[in-house]
Amino acid sequence: MAKYTRIQVATIMEQTGLVPLFYTDDIQLGKKVLKACYDGGARLLEFTNRGDFAHEIFSELNKYALKELDGMVLGVGSVTDVGTASLYMQLGANFVITPVLREDIALVCNRRKVLWSAGCGSLTEIAKAEELGAEIVKLFPGEIYGADFVKAIKGPCPWTSIMPTGGVLPTKENLSAWFNAGVSCVGMGSKLITKEILKSGNFKQMKHQVANTLNIIKELRS
Repeated sequence: MAKYTRIQVATIMEQTGLVPLFYTDDIQLGKKVLKACYDGGARLLEFTNRGDFAHEIFSELNKYALKELDGMVLGVGSVTDVGTASLYMQLGANFVITPVLREDIALVCNRRKVLWSAGCGSLTEIAKAEELGAEIVKLFPGEIYGADFVKAIKGPCPWTSIMPTGGVLPTKENLSAWFNAGVSCVGMGSKLITKEILKSGNFKQMKHQVANTLNIIKELRS
């Protein structure tokens, strides 16, 4: 069962402004990534459902977070069917993020009061996701649409909370474009948790990168 309600998760997403995301089939590596992100100030992490037995890895990481990382909110991403969403919720996922808009996933998540965020690419899809209860809508792939798309959406729909994922960089220039356009938070994967860092095992650098990214976001908002 999720420890945090969808409103609590949405609040944390908007307050921190950053949702790191990654996948690994190595439990110990996953724990090190979680700890580095947590020590860097991140309070959410999206574990992407991208490999065989991924739910087993998530289960162990969530147990670790609950025991060792107070206030760390784990959720799952890359979910494309209702069965997978239900499975991860049974393992304590606090949020479910999809690359597509699926009404059946919305219904099962809403039934458990678990935050879900649908990947959308048009104002019509965004409006539909909001009608289905999405607190924060995922703009995916972010690099295809860009910050100008967000700015255009926020004009007629200032109430819409958007989280671009894909193409978001941990640089002041890139983050400035997104947050000035009006995003509520950003999802960031391999540009933040890089293959080089994972290969070298330099988790001190990962911690610094997460902390620096959060500082940039805080500065931009102030």
